[in-house]
Amino acid sequence: MSYLVTGAAGFIGFHTARRLLEMGEHVIGIDNINDYYAVELKRSRLAILDKYPNFRFHRVDIADYDALKKALANEKIRRVVHLAAQAGVRHSIENPHSYMQSNLVGHLNVLEFCRHHDAFEAMVYASSSSVYGGNSVMPFSEDDRVDTPVSLYAATKKADELISHTYAHLYGMHLIGLRFFTVYGPWGRPDMAMWLFTQAILAGKAINVFNFGDMKRDFTYIDDIVQGVLMTVREPEKGLKNGTRHRVYNIGNNKPEELMQMIATLEEVVGAKAKMEMLPLQPGDIPESFANIDAIKRDYGFEPKTPIAAGIPAFVDWYRTYQAQNLETLSRT
Repeated sequence: MSYLVTGAAGFIGFHTARRLLEMGEHVIGIDNINDYYAVELKRSRLAILDKYPNFRFHRVDIADYDALKKALANEKIRRVVHLAAQAGVRHSIENPHSYMQSNLVGHLNVLEFCRHHDAFEAMVYASSSSVYGGNSVMPFSEDDRVDTPVSLYAATKKADELISHTYAHLYGMHLIGLRFFTVYGPWGRPDMAMWLFTQAILAGKAINVFNFGDMKRDFTYIDDIVQGVLMTVREPEKGLKNGTRHRVYNIGNNKPEELMQMIATLEEVVGAKAKMEMLPLQPGDIPESFANIDAIKRDYGFEPKTPIAAGIPAFVDWYRTYQAQNLETLSRT
């Protein structure tokens, strides 16, 4: 089967594409390889995917509909994993236009491509736990109202869910949205806490601890996330029953961790104490996230298996290896 993975050079997109390739599937990846974070990291991910003979890559911006159609004109794509987006809650406050283009125009363009593509069967797309915004009842449930976003990023993701519902209703498209909860792991993003904290602790620099450390996150290891993505895209009919064409699921670890406990675990793994700069809550942030995963567990049997006690060492081991390889490469040039 042929899958399209948008955002294939990104964190979750790379891992999803690689798992599909390992399973013998054909994967078409697209990404605009923007410079929101280090392009070298994205190229390193793609270099791994390029080793698979059943992988093809097109560098294209999903916000450019004509370019998207041209790049994929000859591809026989049946399933789509749409992960391309402008990420980052805080970045959205400073760069709102990039979120409108990528997360709204881009999402619409991918839907339009799928609608007119004869081989298309189903799409799974990335939403976010940030849509819960100002909600205070824990754990977050898909039945909760999500009309109080506290960041532009969250507002674009909620808009994507509404647009997808409309397309499913109008055109009978089979669409599943996944609300990701604080994903981390090897090949992760440099703008996220796990990377930033590890980098700073190893360098003996201070880390920024927001809300004075009074935060909880449902840290979800990348392997568990990919498991859920593949469950839904390979068997969408399990969630789309009785005429349902669009569903949204939480996908998280279902076990929120205190930020200070995460830091303590990281200190133990790294073997050094963190210097901490205690700061107030940042605009757009929420103090706690906690996923109710009953729905995806019921429909797909999703069960996260990786606690932070196992996930953090795996990330730190990868980070040290990756940085050592980069230093070796630089020393040769």
